[in-house]
Amino acid sequence: MVYRYESDEDAFLEYPDDASGPSVPSAGPQPPAGPSPSRFPTPSLPRTTRTALPPAEPAPVSSPPPEPVSSPPPERPRTPVYASAVPMEPRARSGGGRMWQVVVGGAAVLVLLALCGLGAAALVNERDTDPRTRPTEQPAAAGSSAPDQQDLDSRDTDQAPLTAKEVFPGRQLVPGDGEAPYQVLKTHSGGSCAVAATGEVAELLVRLGCNQVVRATLRSPDGEHLVTTGLFNLTDRASAERARDRIRQILDDRQGRFRGMVADEETEAIGTAPARVGWQVRGHYLAYALVARVDGETIRSGDTAVREVLFDMIELHLNQGVLERRAAGGTAVQPTEEATGSQEGESAGD
Repeated sequence: MVYRYESDEDAFLEYPDDASGPSVPSAGPQPPAGPSPSRFPTPSLPRTTRTALPPAEPAPVSSPPPEPVSSPPPERPRTPVYASAVPMEPRARSGGGRMWQVVVGGAAVLVLLALCGLGAAALVNERDTDPRTRPTEQPAAAGSSAPDQQDLDSRDTDQAPLTAKEVFPGRQLVPGDGEAPYQVLKTHSGGSCAVAATGEVAELLVRLGCNQVVRATLRSPDGEHLVTTGLFNLTDRASAERARDRIRQILDDRQGRFRGMVADEETEAIGTAPARVGWQVRGHYLAYALVARVDGETIRSGDTAVREVLFDMIELHLNQGVLERRAAGGTAVQPTEEATGSQEGESAGD
């Protein structure tokens, strides 16, 4: 669109040169009819929008008279006409301006929303990367049970003494699922470990700090064997392992032995008859079992029934039963270690 300053000619249209047209006497220069010329640019109206009116006297003009303009004498008289009262081009421009305002405003809103989103994302990223705002990780289920484990390697972490009810809770003892029960004939718990051994074995236990023994005498399911079995409570795992290694040599040299506990007249063989013995270490405990025949006869080497009795008492009942429950139900701060390096010994008694 092109704007230009209005001139005196913009408000007039010249009739075609027709000799037959009416002539109007010239009365000298007359002021142009219609609105006064403007000093500001206005849109040019196409010539097709101008409408010719019949000749008429010029209408009185209420506006102040225009500035005097010197006009050359016309060759023919001119008739004033008015331009169209509906400026179409300015309206089209006004509507386009409003549309541009809407478009620009919408774009500004989108830009503002994008900036807000970027700011929020930056804050979230900063919060995620700040270690102070990170939630504390919860320990795994396996780790949460660690404080409930009892360290059996030392009396410092396993301070609760053994009891006869803990080791032998009833009148019958079932070492494994589906197995026949052993009959518990007598139990004993004391602070003197020497009563459960003789000779150098008793001296060794005392020297290594043994302060408790819990034992019982039982009858095997077949009724043909008696067994005295129990736990010695030593200072720590190292002292228990030293006792384990030294006992074999003492028994081989016949310088001492574990002592069977007689329950009644029918069980005297456990204290006097030849026997087979086994022992094993877990933590600061020394588990043992001594097996004899009810009739007092010598036990043959490789007797499978005796080996089963030793396994039932030492491994299944004392280790996997009593000590495993104690390890799982303790309150020590250190986790329980697996019973590695535990050994089982067997020797013939006197």
